[in-house]
Amino acid sequence: MHGRYQDGSAGDANYGVIGSGYRTYRQPDPRIAQFILEALGDAATVLNVGAGAGSYEPVDRKVTAVEPSASMRAQRPAHLSTALDATAEHLPFPDRSFDASMATFTVHQWADLKQGLREMRRVTSGPVLVLSCDPDALERSWLQAYVPEMIAVEARRYPSMASIADALAGDIEVRPVPIPLGCIDGFGEAYYGRPERLLEPGARLANSAWSFVDPAVGERFVADLSRDLKDGTWDRRYGELRSQPFFEGSLRLIISRP
Repeated sequence: MHGRYQDGSAGDANYGVIGSGYRTYRQPDPRIAQFILEALGDAATVLNVGAGAGSYEPVDRKVTAVEPSASMRAQRPAHLSTALDATAEHLPFPDRSFDASMATFTVHQWADLKQGLREMRRVTSGPVLVLSCDPDALERSWLQAYVPEMIAVEARRYPSMASIADALAGDIEVRPVPIPLGCIDGFGEAYYGRPERLLEPGARLANSAWSFVDPAVGERFVADLSRDLKDGTWDRRYGELRSQPFFEGSLRLIISRP
C-alpha cells in the first residue's frame, strides 16, 4: 500500500520532486485529446481523477478535477478549475454525480486500482475513460534495447487491460491510440522519432518510471545513446522512425459504458 508524500502525492511516485517541471514536457497532445473528446460524447459534466496539471481536460464542459499532489495542483493553468485534494479511492461525491469521468496517465499510481475504478464508476452515470499504457506492448519501443530496467519497471507498474476492464465492468472498449511524431506529451514513447530529447534530464524526470531505477542506469543510458547518436548507430537501427507519422505503441484508451 502506498503512503502519501509530503506534498500529498498518494501514489508510488513523489510528484513534489519529479513534478516540478512537469508541464514543460507534459502538454496535452491535440491528436491524443481528440480520442478523449470523441469518447466523452455529449457529456456536459466531467470528473477528472488524478488530474495532475490538467492535461486532456476538455474546456467545453463543466469539469471537476481531483488531485492529491499539491505541486501538481499548483501547476494547473488559470483557465482550468481549481483541483480538489482527494484520491481516486475516496471520491467525495454522491452516486451518479457526473455524466462522464476520465483518468489519464494516472491509474498506475493508485494505491488500490480496483477501489479507485469502482469509485469512478459509482459517481458516473455515463462513460468512464482511462488513458493508460498496455504493459504487454511496452517492449515495442526502442527504449527496450537501451534501458530494459526502465521498461521492466513500467511493465510492473501499469495495470493490465484486463484488470482495468474487470474493475470497471459494463460495456468495455479498448482503443489503441497511435502516438504522433512530434507528440508534445512527453511520456516514454512520445520520443520514438526524436531520441535526442531523452538526453535532457527534464524529459526523463517528467516520466516517473525513471525515478524508480538506479541513477546509474540513467547515466548509462545517456552515455550509450549519446555515443550511438554521434556515430550513427541509432539511425542505422531506428532512423526510419524519424519520419514515421505515428507509432503503434502501448497507449490505450479504455472506455466503460454502463
